[in-house]
Amino acid sequence: MATDRPGPEVLLTGGPVSPRASLDEDFSAWVREHQRSLLAFAQLVCGETHAAEDLVQVALAKAYLKWSRLSQPGQSPAAYVRRIIVNDHTSLWRRAWKRLEQSTDAVPERAGQPADPDDATWALVQALPPRQRTAIALRFYADLSVLDTAAAMGCSTGAVKIHTSRAVAKLRAALSDSTEGTARA
Repeated sequence: MATDRPGPEVLLTGGPVSPRASLDEDFSAWVREHQRSLLAFAQLVCGETHAAEDLVQVALAKAYLKWSRLSQPGQSPAAYVRRIIVNDHTSLWRRAWKRLEQSTDAVPERAGQPADPDDATWALVQALPPRQRTAIALRFYADLSVLDTAAAMGCSTGAVKIHTSRAVAKLRAALSDSTEGTARA
């Protein structure tokens, strides 16, 4: 005998749960779980807290549009979002208005703090060229392999090795100079 009464899912939720609502909940849960690490990664890539927040926000918005595909088994949404962060940061540097900015000797005060509490090391990492800084962030912070880093940066594995090697050499030289300076003092 058929009844006209609604099923339990209608009574409890006010209506049937749509597939989109389920995807939204899944995406929201994923963002809550990964947002801090993505923000720290973006800070390593771009060097500025506010710019990192913008990069993460844009990357998450783009990932949301593809979430039905990214949430499937075998997919790596974190790698996809990291790739967006790297690509968007690279695009920022390619814009003409960005080239018009000039560096100064004095660093302006910042509202936020860097992700790394060791200010000296953080400053050294920030002084690296963008591609070397990105290679360091992907290899050592995100703990990606050379192959995965190459895929995220859109370059060959050889280029990743060169960027990483040069960055590590610069950091070692700068750190040894700073430790020698403190030993003499």
